[in-house]
This record gives sequence, C-alpha cells and structure tokens, in this order.
Amino acid sequence: MKYLDPKNDLTFKRIFGENPPILISFLNALLPLEHPIQSLQPLPAELVPDIPIFKNSIVDVRCIDSVGRQFIVEMQMLWTDSFKSRVLFNASKAYVRQIEKGQQYKGLEPVYSLSLVNENFEPNSTNYFHHYKIIHSQDSNLILKGLELVFIELPKFKAQNFTDRKLSVLWLRFLAETKDGQENMPEEFSEDQNIRKAVELLKESSYSKLELEAYDRYWDSISSEKTLIFGAFDEGKLEGKLEGKLEGKLEATIGIAKTLKNAGFDFSVIAKSTGLSEEEIEKL
Repeated sequence: MKYLDPKNDLTFKRIFGENPPILISFLNALLPLEHPIQSLQPLPAELVPDIPIFKNSIVDVRCIDSVGRQFIVEMQMLWTDSFKSRVLFNASKAYVRQIEKGQQYKGLEPVYSLSLVNENFEPNSTNYFHHYKIIHSQDSNLILKGLELVFIELPKFKAQNFTDRKLSVLWLRFLAETKDGQENMPEEFSEDQNIRKAVELLKESSYSKLELEAYDRYWDSISSEKTLIFGAFDEGKLEGKLEGKLEGKLEATIGIAKTLKNAGFDFSVIAKSTGLSEEEIEKL
C-alpha cells in the first residue's frame, strides 16, 4: 500500500475541504479557540485574485461555524515575507465582508487564519508555532477581538523530537512526516478516528489515473515556481533570468508587475520578480 503526500493541492482539499469532521478535529486541535468548533459549512475559497507566479504554491480552504466564526486554512508550499501581507489581507477582507452597508458592527464575528508553511519564515525564532492577535502594547491582557493569525512552520516542527500523542502533535506529524510513496504509517495515527480517516484518503489506490496525473503536475508546478522565484532571489540573478525568458515580452512583465503591485507586494520584491526598477513600478 502506497500513500500520497497530504500537502498536495489534490490531497489537502480532499481531506480538509470535503470532510467537515476531519477539518473540525484539525482546527480544534491547532487553533487557540475559546470555544471548540461544533459544526462547519464551506465557503468560497478565493479572496485574493490569483498572482500568476504564485498561483500554484498556495492551497486554501475556507469555512464558517455554527456561531458565525470564519476560518481560513492555507497550505503554503513556498514563502516570501510579502505573503504575511497577503494572509492579513485575506483575513481582513473576510472580516469586513460579514456586514453589508448600513448593518451594525456588533454583528461581526472573529476570523481565524491558519497558515501551514512548508518552509521556515521566522529565521530568528526557534518556535514553530506563531500566534498573532491585536493586543495592547503595554497590557497584554487587553485584546481587540476580531482577527487572529496562526502560522505553523512544518520544517521546524519536524525537527522536534515529540514523543507525546496529543492530537495537535499527531495532526502536525501527519502533515510534516508523510511522504509521497510512503508504504507504512505510524501506528499512533490509527488511534484517532479522524486522523485514521485522513490516512485512508491518502491511499494512492483511491485516486483515478487522471487525478494522479494532476497530483504529479502540481509538484512540477511547485518546482518551477520555486526555481523561478526563490532560486533567483537567493542568487540575485532573477533580473538576468527574466531578461532571457521574457525578451520581447515586456507587456507580460508589466502585467505581472501590476498584479503584484495591486496585491500589496513591496516594490523591492516586485523589482526582483520582474526586472523592472522601483521607479518604473511606481509609475504603473
């Protein structure tokens, strides 16, 4: 028996987007909630327009519970600092969209954003769990409720030596440790009915040939995006690469720059992504 990787677009949405009981278990285990989730209903996934060069690296699931709280769950395979702005934008937009013009603000319910990041994005911290909320700068007991953001760095979690069997640990082990083509699963995964069901949904034999082809294409697209964006960032060669790849395609380059600018990315990031100068980007 072979299993697929749960971080893939196909498998992540199959497990968490199509099975409310599994998602409820997952969110209750990982989020700092005052009251546990009892039931969930799905919501449309997309809040932010697709950014062409990042369109495959983010998998998201959105839902609302019985008391009106909204939850945004993202599996982020790649990472840049600008993604923090995207996550905040997504959560803020979900919060604002709850009321129509003329309605009262007291009807607003909290929005929780859970970002599972397959890379390290806080190099100066050894923690893998990062919880952000709006608190008073001098008195941490004073909190403005409404938005809460949680980021979990899977590589840092995987590096820990966990021996306990808390549900939160088991869920993160499920995501961080399961590899494509794996033949055996840890016995402790079978101790919880929802994780056991999630494991069943990863069996390669339960997917059609067309689905498996889509599964493989997703990994190819992630590899291509990583080569284009991060490899070039690290080596400082993106401008040269784009000059070679996009020679004679200035219009396409400008279109990408406009999309990134409208999405709130820093001009310095856009410049590295397109080869345009910050002055040129400002004039777009």
